[in-house]
Amino acid sequence: MNDIQKSELIRRRRSVRTFDETPLREDDSRKIMDFANMLQNPYDVKIEWKLLSAEKNGLSSPVIAGTDAFIAGKMLRVEHAEEAFGYSFEKVVLFAESLGVGTTWIAGTMNRAAFEKAVGLAEDEVMPCVSPLGYAAKKMSLKEIMMRKGIGADKRMDFGELFFDGSFDKPLSPEAAGKLRLPLEMVRLAPSAVNKQPWRVIVEGGKAHFYEKRSKGYLSPDGWDLQKIDLGIALCHFELGAEEAGLKPSFSIEDPGIDSGELVYIASYSVSE
Repeated sequence: MNDIQKSELIRRRRSVRTFDETPLREDDSRKIMDFANMLQNPYDVKIEWKLLSAEKNGLSSPVIAGTDAFIAGKMLRVEHAEEAFGYSFEKVVLFAESLGVGTTWIAGTMNRAAFEKAVGLAEDEVMPCVSPLGYAAKKMSLKEIMMRKGIGADKRMDFGELFFDGSFDKPLSPEAAGKLRLPLEMVRLAPSAVNKQPWRVIVEGGKAHFYEKRSKGYLSPDGWDLQKIDLGIALCHFELGAEEAGLKPSFSIEDPGIDSGELVYIASYSVSE
């Protein structure tokens, strides 16, 4: 992601819905697609990326104005597809930010049938989200301002509400987090659907165990869990923050058996120096 620190990209990025109508530069589109196509994720789920034109493909979103370019990803509907997509798409989003290209995650506010047709979606495939690509307008539209205000887009929960020391009855302070302070802070700043921030993390002996706090309305009857995409974003942010802090994060799916109530175990990272 160029020479910009990942933490700086995470801190400065915001969702962009109002663009300045400048066509996406060919050099930027090539760099973004090259980056996306070389990505790997901890689950080894293959994602196929498509760069789409709204005009050519008949695409639209009621919340987007001023750009013709969109990026979409599709994959087989397999176990951990949600987390893999969230992890990978967030890396694409942050890379675009490093180029000065604006993005926003879109899952519902689009003519989904047209997007799925444009990417050639098969029956056993899923296209979880798309994002516009373009250059932010100098001023947000009134619609964008109201949307951000409505979901509290610039607000995040406190450190101790999201992170815990050994068990869920002991909040973790930034000071007590030690070497994990930066990666956990990057998790705290992660974007999520309607800003629900569904991740909870227990730190235990050099390990960070990630759990999902589910909200109603995000789990479909067929088991597709939109909030697991958010957990994939959180995993991405933790890994990037750990690497920036000079740590070596190692991914695993090994439930530590901690009493988590209704929370759902997702994955763990072990970190070493």
